[in-house]
Amino acid sequence: MITSCSGSSSSQNLTWYNNSVITNVTEDPEKPEEFTRISIGISPQIFYLSKKGANYKALLEKTNQSHKRGKAYNIGIENNTNIIKQINEIP
Repeated sequence: MITSCSGSSSSQNLTWYNNSVITNVTEDPEKPEEFTRISIGISPQIFYLSKKGANYKALLEKTNQSHKRGKAYNIGIENNTNIIKQINEIP
């Protein structure tokens, strides 16, 4: 499967990876109590979900759907942190 990880910036301090599929979901080995490590794309880029975020469970559910079913999403990464802030359905 070929996946596109095209980044684009928005005014909300997010960089968007459109039509992207999660390739791996694991506990962060350095801070497992704070983060879940997320890999995106064929040549994986590493991003994180904050376990302390208000929408952690909803974002984790979408990352698991993407990883297990190959479902693509538009994924918003907070600039300068590598933390996933939004995962949106593709219109």
